Amino acid sequence: MSRSPAASPATAVRAPGERTPAPNRIQEIVDALRQRIAQQHAAPGSKLLEQDLAEEFGVPRATIREAFSALEQRGLIERIPNRGAIVSRVDMAQVFHLYDTREVLEGLCARLATQNAAPESWADLVELFGGPMVEHVARADFDSFIAGYELFRRRMTTAAANPVLAGMLDSIYEKTQVLIRRTLILPGRASVGLQEHQAVLAAMRAGDAEAAENLRRANMRSAKQYLARYQAYVL
Repeated sequence: MSRSPAASPATAVRAPGERTPAPNRIQEIVDALRQRIAQQHAAPGSKLLEQDLAEEFGVPRATIREAFSALEQRGLIERIPNRGAIVSRVDMAQVFHLYDTREVLEGLCARLATQNAAPESWADLVELFGGPMVEHVARADFDSFIAGYELFRRRMTTAAANPVLAGMLDSIYEKTQVLIRRTLILPGRASVGLQEHQAVLAAMRAGDAEAAENLRRANMRSAKQYLARYQAYVL
């Protein structure tokens, strides 16, 4: 006698007759919660309440539970019996492990992007980091600087054209985005980071994939060194 497939956790708790939520709606909620966690609008250790979120997004609680499953798989929350969903904490040892991993992945991303894209396609970013980004640092306009940095990351990740790599980098970036913002305001870090990104882009503009990889890895090591030096102030 054949056995029917086991129900998934989300399906098992859905009320009889309750509709299966649209995948794109679940993803919208996941993306919104990922952003809150990354920017610490939902701080580490804080509780995410199913009922409150269901009311906020106008969806059944089962939809929130499915969103929680996706967040848990990414390591952004923990679901603890009798406590519910808690935003995951990251200690400094974990941060250093993440940066070690990120160094390798970001270097690979820079190399693939340089190999895949025409050298002239990076000209606008070279101009951005040689002009407006310099002004952002001079004015301590860190929000604008972060916006330019995120544009650089998106362009490089898209050009690398490796979905597995992109997923791994996104997962790490979500866990370290707040630290990136905090590190940026440390003494001298914005200027050093800007120079390092200018060097990476110069190598990409020249079509030198090996140099782009090595320079991006050096950029990650430099960021980790700043974190180690000022860790008492960033966590």
